[in-house]
Amino acid sequence: MAVPFLEVESLNKTFGGLQAISNIRFRMEQKEVIGLIGPNGAGKTTLLRLLTGILKPDTGSVRFKGQELVGLKTWDIVNLGVACTFQNMRPFRRLPIIANVMVSCLSPRSMKRGEWVKKVEAKAMDALEFAGISDMALEKASTLSQGDLKRLEVARAVATDPELLLLDEPFGGLSPAETDLMAKSIRRLHKGGRFGRLHSEGPAMIIVEHKLQQLMKIVDRIIVLNFGTLLAEGTPEEVVNNPQVIEAYLGRGGK
Repeated sequence: MAVPFLEVESLNKTFGGLQAISNIRFRMEQKEVIGLIGPNGAGKTTLLRLLTGILKPDTGSVRFKGQELVGLKTWDIVNLGVACTFQNMRPFRRLPIIANVMVSCLSPRSMKRGEWVKKVEAKAMDALEFAGISDMALEKASTLSQGDLKRLEVARAVATDPELLLLDEPFGGLSPAETDLMAKSIRRLHKGGRFGRLHSEGPAMIIVEHKLQQLMKIVDRIIVLNFGTLLAEGTPEEVVNNPQVIEAYLGRGGK
């Protein structure tokens, strides 16, 4: 039997008396793009932090290509091929944005992917072009808008050459036009575009997002969380027509 690309089993996390994540389990395939949705406070960001080692679960297992991730340091998980962006961006604000991305290019994983990645500045510019902010490469990160900081966060994650990319609200803070551009970039990346040149295909992705209209155009499957539990799972069409999902978002009687 083939080893699952990502396998999450019986994951639980509490904060004091609050059960933030309760018995979450799912698998994903190497080519998949999964949307992770749910009302505010459903546990979506907490789940991403558990997958990346920022938080340690009370119980449960996270296996990436057969490798147990629970207990590993975050940088070890990145070097295994799992990268993540977060809502709360923390760039090196006094450095130019290209320098922020060059730091990601110096990871052990990124440096060993091929000869071309040793040209750190060129690779960092590639990542900034992908995110649509290469024209601001020499500006300090402190000067960027919220939307541009979001795109810098994506560029930094992409520069580590992930096989699994976790995106926490990649459209947050973006205008409608910027959202469309980011959505196109994400689709291109998954299909093996600019940053797929080292792989036959781009990375698998798990995307947390509240802008469901754009999200549904990108993902293969949706996982819905509510109060830390797995409420529903299926194709975008199945999920948007699921009565339990409609109730979770709109309340009883919502239409």
